[in-house]
Parts: sequence; structure tokens; C-alpha cells
Amino acid sequence: MRHTLPLTPQFYVTAPQPCPYLEGRMERKLFTALQGENAAELNDSLSGQGFRRSQNVLYRPSCSDCAACLSARIDVAAFTPSKSQKRTLKRSEHLIRRATSPWATEDQYALFRSYLDSRHADGGMADMDVFEFAAMVEETPIRSRVIEYTDPDTRELIGVCLTDVLGDGVSMVYSFYTPDRPRDGLGNYIILDHIEIARAAGLPYVYLGYWVPGSQKMGYKAKFSGLEIYMGGAWQKLKDPESFEPDSHPLGNDPISEQVANIALPDMARR
Repeated sequence: MRHTLPLTPQFYVTAPQPCPYLEGRMERKLFTALQGENAAELNDSLSGQGFRRSQNVLYRPSCSDCAACLSARIDVAAFTPSKSQKRTLKRSEHLIRRATSPWATEDQYALFRSYLDSRHADGGMADMDVFEFAAMVEETPIRSRVIEYTDPDTRELIGVCLTDVLGDGVSMVYSFYTPDRPRDGLGNYIILDHIEIARAAGLPYVYLGYWVPGSQKMGYKAKFSGLEIYMGGAWQKLKDPESFEPDSHPLGNDPISEQVANIALPDMARR
């Protein structure tokens, strides 16, 4: 008997877990599988509604009493680098950028481990082994690239970003870099370079993942001009991040059934 995937994606909710961004909070996620011949189309549609990709899964926060995690993207046309960002670009303009197929290497994993041990030793990815790292990079049903940054003088791999190519932009799934050059601002440089990648490709947006007001880990994203956040079912320009207050009322978030009902899906049956 031939088995076929359902035309309409099925959505599920994770069990509550401690929030990695806000101490004392619990998080849960709404997620669906990303698979089949319509995977790219589904990824484009849900990415535009605040979802993120992790391997073959699309997810977004769906907490019962908090809405602090907000999907963020940069409007490339509205972006103007600040003075400090111009200095960051200048410091790293000599780096060699190389875009490859999503294939994990030993050099990437060594850099990944160095980055985690220095920056996120107590994070959820701290115990990721080489096989799990390879799965993170290689298990993608859509158009993905690994963007590598190499120092031409030492030939050392110093930065990597797993990047998805969407219909309206590039999505920075996960980036990591050497912790040995803190003054270079490599994390910011990789974002700035992705803005140039999107601009050169004629794509209007760079998707950054989640911005969490009040979280030191995520605060850097608000320093990029042209930032938009997905809130209330629509993308909105972030005007003043310092005075932004996320909705934390216990009745402020819709029930899961209403959230799912309000997700706009592409026409999965037209092929």
C-alpha cells in the first residue's frame, strides 16, 4: 500500500521547558514537520509568519503567558550601517567568503566546539557531538548554504553560518565564529555580510531568528537599523527597542487552536 503525506501540515506543541532567554520563565513551541515536495513553499510561507527552521522542523514560540520571543528580520532597503558597524565591516573586509553546499566538515565542527565552549558552555547545544552537528547542517529539505569566512593570511576558518535561501530573503539559521578575536565583532560582521548577500541577490530581507527584549543574549539584534518584528500577525518596524514592552498578560496569547487556525498556508494541493 502506498502511503502519502497529508496535504495539510499537522501542528503540535512541545512540553514546557525552562526558557533559555528569560530566567524563571517556561517556554513551549508550536511546530510542524518540513518534508515532501512542497517543503520550500511551506518554509517560505511559515518563515514569513514568525517560524524558524531546525533540520526538518519548523517552529515558533507559543508560550501560554509570555510573548517576549519575537521573530526578527532586517529590511535590507531600510538598513544603514552605524559608525560602529562601518568599523566592523572595515576590520573584516579582508576575509574570504565562500558559499558551499550544506555539508559538515571537521574544521567547521572544531570551530563550532570552540565557539560553544567559550560562549554557550551551559546552553542547550553544549553537548552536541559531531554526528548531531552534521545532522544540523546537512538535514535540510530546502535550498540551504554554508557560508564560510576564512582569514587569507592564516588560512584559518574563523566564521560559519548555516543559511537558508527563501523566496524573499536569506535566513540565518545558525552562525558561529572564533572566540579569539573579540574586538573584531565577527558575529555582527556575519550579519552585515548577509545583508550584502541579500542585497546582491535582490532579496529584501535578512531573517535573524528571535529578538527577546530584556535578554542580553538577543539584545544585539536591535542595533541593526531597518529591524522588523513579527507581532500580532504582522511584521512591524521596531521603533524604540529600549521602551518596548512585550505582552505578558496571562490572557494575552490566543489558545493553540486559534493560533493554528490563523496560520496562512500555501496551496499545497495545486501541483
